[in-house]
Amino acid sequence: MIDKHDLIGAWQLESWSIGYEDREDFTQPFGEDPLGLLVYSEDGWMSASISRRKRPHLPGNESPRKVPESLKADAYASYFHYAGRFRVREGVVTHYVTQSLNPNFPGTEQVRHAELDGQTLVLSGKDQARGVTRYHTLVWHKAPPTAD
Repeated sequence: MIDKHDLIGAWQLESWSIGYEDREDFTQPFGEDPLGLLVYSEDGWMSASISRRKRPHLPGNESPRKVPESLKADAYASYFHYAGRFRVREGVVTHYVTQSLNPNFPGTEQVRHAELDGQTLVLSGKDQARGVTRYHTLVWHKAPPTAD
């Protein structure tokens, strides 16, 4: 069974797919080839960020605060992030969200079933959207150490 020490370090995203209780197809919210980084620290903190590989750029000569709302909405819709504390109990990882790009996430507990196979971590969980249960599966690979 997975424990906290198995998670410590950085993980790179391979895929994120969502299945639905009311249909048989799957969706990939950030496309077939998303970018993602999941970091777990020894002292119990975590951070997860996911994006589309090709994101719309904002104008380079302006502060993002001064860019039209529609351009910001398109750019930010292609990115997802949250961070906070984490805990591992009996193969379940719970993320206690303290900050997020999504203003509805802070204060929530994101519960994930965790499976580890060598250098591959699979996190799965479920949620409700518009009355439909959704099943999320995220596949991560241990990131290589950085050079000093």
